[in-house]
Amino acid sequence: MHAESILQSHERCAALGLSRVDRPDHASLIRSDLALARERNLRLHLHAAPVMELLLEQTMASQSMVVLTDAQGTVLHSVGHDAFLQRASKVALAPGANWSEQNKGTNAIGTTLIDEAPTVVHAGEHYMHANGFLTCSAAPIFDPRGNMLGVLDVSGDLHSYHLHTLGLVKMSARMIENHWLSDDFRHALRLHFHSRPEFIGTLMEGIVAVGRDGRLLGANRSALDQLQMSGAALRMNSIATLFSLTVGAVVDHFRSPMAPPMSMELPGGQRLHMRAAFNWPTWHSLGSTTIDDALDVIDAPSPMAATGGFFAAAAGSRPATPGASPGPSGLRYLQTGDAQMEAAITKVRRVLNRDIPVMVLGETGTGKELMARALHQDSDRARYPFVAVNCASIPESLIEAELFGYEDGAFTGARRKGAVGKIAQANGGTLFLDEVGDMPLALQARLLRVLQERQVMPLGSTKSIPVDLAIVSATHRNLRDMISAQTFREDLYYRLNGLVVRLPPLRERSDLMTIVRKILRAESPSRPLDLDDEVVELLKAYRWPGNIRQLANVLRTAAVMAGSDMVINRTHLSDDFLEDAQRELPSGASVASAAPGQPAHAAPGAAAEPAASAAPATPAATEPATLQEMELRTIQRAVEEAGGNISIASRRLGISRNTIYRKLRLLDSKQG
Repeated sequence: MHAESILQSHERCAALGLSRVDRPDHASLIRSDLALARERNLRLHLHAAPVMELLLEQTMASQSMVVLTDAQGTVLHSVGHDAFLQRASKVALAPGANWSEQNKGTNAIGTTLIDEAPTVVHAGEHYMHANGFLTCSAAPIFDPRGNMLGVLDVSGDLHSYHLHTLGLVKMSARMIENHWLSDDFRHALRLHFHSRPEFIGTLMEGIVAVGRDGRLLGANRSALDQLQMSGAALRMNSIATLFSLTVGAVVDHFRSPMAPPMSMELPGGQRLHMRAAFNWPTWHSLGSTTIDDALDVIDAPSPMAATGGFFAAAAGSRPATPGASPGPSGLRYLQTGDAQMEAAITKVRRVLNRDIPVMVLGETGTGKELMARALHQDSDRARYPFVAVNCASIPESLIEAELFGYEDGAFTGARRKGAVGKIAQANGGTLFLDEVGDMPLALQARLLRVLQERQVMPLGSTKSIPVDLAIVSATHRNLRDMISAQTFREDLYYRLNGLVVRLPPLRERSDLMTIVRKILRAESPSRPLDLDDEVVELLKAYRWPGNIRQLANVLRTAAVMAGSDMVINRTHLSDDFLEDAQRELPSGASVASAAPGQPAHAAPGAAAEPAASAAPATPAATEPATLQEMELRTIQRAVEEAGGNISIASRRLGISRNTIYRKLRLLDSKQG
């Protein structure tokens, strides 16, 4: 099949009159045309850019690059290692160049565009000899209606060929497609299914979007593969004709996030397991259950929350709905007995509903977004959206479109009404600007104007949209130092810091074991888990550079490793954490495990009581003076202790590898 595809491509190239030996045309789009192509494909770029960075890390090859093209084969964006990017530019494998077959002969990008299927073109399989040093793996990217949006490609030196590269590219393309589908149908009912329930929530799951009338609106490729039908055929069906279900039955079943998957049978006899995702305030009227009944059930924290059960519970996992009876306070869930947290919560409560912006400071993983969500949950704006924007994770070229949105017809593949920016999405509710210190300077001026005028103008529009929202920001940086360095606007700083609260790092808190109990209750709601004496001592001795996020990751892993055991012991902890924690025990200390079945503290289901932890160590005179410097030093130390292995350091800190790379670059620039 592969050989036949290459042969057919070569025949097409010969028919086009392309030469195999002549120097190919390396003409690229002029800068203005490339800018126009990028603008037309801005949404594709927005979804693909972070996936491309992740894909580059996964290839782990210094002689490779990741390429994104539009549906005509024009390279829109590329990321890779400098040495190979320079080498690839010699054959015009760079933004602005067109890699369709008619321009570059047989190659993974151009052949994928023709075949509309994943393609590998290795070494001499390229039609043009000039491209023979390359090995390329590409996969098409489709929208939920089956239209091709572009191609994702990994190209590298022919000696870097690996059998699994195409699989990584295909999974990454599916990730982009799933993001696109969720964006297109974020207000629809979405069914996530697979024949094996453990595959729900992975890239293998099928996703189908359903309208309020039960009509099927779109699907990802995995869904079409499992259902064995085309996108056009799927859209001719409804949830009733295909799944023998009603919208009301699905809404009723999944009114609680703790609901088990539904089992359903297709007309052909195939059995599938399914979960549903939907916005409760929008869809609850289609179910038979009353809203108040549903809220009583949803009050339980969901173990499916992406950031861990404790985070979901503390933020208030229930969707806020107009007319619903008030539930437990989001801020109340953050009160676990630590004096510093109590002081911060007391301050925040005093400015609730006063239209005073709040700025939350703290190290990575201390729960800055958690505080912002809890503040929103307790405010009068809880019935409206909470919209979070991480200013550090969005590429600088895309953050403006992400925040302000874009107008109708601004680029290829755009929805008919364009896209609503995060600011407009938060209208009536709360906008959370995480890592606001990483916002580009030029964009700060536009944000300041929005905060002053309470109006936002989408890209490509001449009309302003009025917005009413509360602003909560967060950063680990020292903004005053940035103002002195003229990298942060002083006028924006004073707009954002109506009230500043600082969250203490976990090592300085006195409520460690209370937080541990909350996390374990959320991770294992039906099976109370305890810790033996040795594990308790290790947790207390550890300095937790990744703070609560790292603690949640450690306990989540331990809860899974414990299996049917009721007491977590050291064998259930990951080896890298054990090594780090053991080094931090007092010199000469010996730790004896509790006897089997003898827990070291009250069951997690018991009333939570603050447990004093060791007093925080007094910082040495040489300790970094700012939160940012402390964080950078912590990350640098973790990388050194991991022998330079970024993956190990990432697991130990509980943060992504992308974040570590970005912080190390920042540290290098400071030291340089």
